[in-house]
Amino acid sequence: MVDQKMYELGTRKSTIREAFEYGRQLAAREGEDKVFDFSLGNPNVPTPDFIKEAAVDILQTMEPSAVHGYTVAPGAPVARKAIADSLNKRFGTKFTEKNLFMTAGAAAACTICFKALYEEGDEYLTFAPFFPEYRCFVESVGGKLVVVPAKTEDFQIDFEAMEKCLSPHTKAVIVNSPNNPSGAVYSEETIKRLAEVLRTKEKEYGHPIFIIADEPYREIAFDGFTVPYIPNYYDNTLVCYSYSKSFSLPGERIGYIVVPDSVADFQAVYGAVAGAARILTHVNAPSLWQLVVGRCAGRSSDISIYKENGRLLYEGLIDAGFTCVKPQGAFYLFPKALEDDDYAFCERAKKYGLLLVPGKDFGCPGYFRAAYCIKTDTIRRSLPLFKKLAAEYGV
Repeated sequence: MVDQKMYELGTRKSTIREAFEYGRQLAAREGEDKVFDFSLGNPNVPTPDFIKEAAVDILQTMEPSAVHGYTVAPGAPVARKAIADSLNKRFGTKFTEKNLFMTAGAAAACTICFKALYEEGDEYLTFAPFFPEYRCFVESVGGKLVVVPAKTEDFQIDFEAMEKCLSPHTKAVIVNSPNNPSGAVYSEETIKRLAEVLRTKEKEYGHPIFIIADEPYREIAFDGFTVPYIPNYYDNTLVCYSYSKSFSLPGERIGYIVVPDSVADFQAVYGAVAGAARILTHVNAPSLWQLVVGRCAGRSSDISIYKENGRLLYEGLIDAGFTCVKPQGAFYLFPKALEDDDYAFCERAKKYGLLLVPGKDFGCPGYFRAAYCIKTDTIRRSLPLFKKLAAEYGV
């Protein structure tokens, strides 16, 4: 009567969502102060005042039909031009509005790109640890997700492992930097080497291999780490962006795809993006929020809270005896669990009210993710509990 796979996706929640919902139940039963919820990447930095001011001004001064009506399918020209101009100023590119396609966030942008590029038998490569939804996004369009094992000492790319995973069926490589869940930023050296490998494989296989750069955390980078803008290093790059993190707007679902002129057969790729958006019922991204982000392009939230939270949690966990790569960006830590079974470890953590996500869900068993986009005081109060948890393992 129904598609069994869709039923399973709709009724079997992700581990992240299960932990979050358990936390809400625990808070109702025991009190908010007994819950230390590191499960969900829901930004806690307030939405910037300039976003609120832009939204109010647009609502009060613009013609309602222009604010709430349909835009053309790729998005409001004024918004696309403003974003293109901002990218050009920041990264030395030469984009125009024709290179932009507005979307309902980065998840929609990625899925549109997967659908646009897919031909029968295609494979999409990604690097562990990776955002778990990539799998269902790729499989939903008919593709196969191939996962390159993690290089756990620094969470850069393991190129030897990657070359074993590449094949003539490789259509695209998904790059997420700053990374969810590791917090790693791919260095310029890493991106240059990735571009070199893919150019070599394009010649060997006789067809383009695309990079799909998933960049919702681009603005959240710490301590002088710079996030390379991949279109400046590799021609066949599509950029998927969301304002969920940079403007703290996760519920508004607004983002975009960049299709540079440099991609192989630009007209075909951009046309396929538009077609994929159409078949995925993406008539246009939310009109009001297109106008808002167009006005505010190039600005960002105050990330100092995330930097402080990351420092506090990292130092606290290291002091408790955990092993962890220091965060470079985003708002996640990805420490090594204190037993091989990361699910069992996260279950044990619950008795202290610590809600963590097993690394196996991210393609990296034996680790766990802690999202530190929560109140700084909550992190401080959690640190003695991490110490008690570690003591149970004799650390």
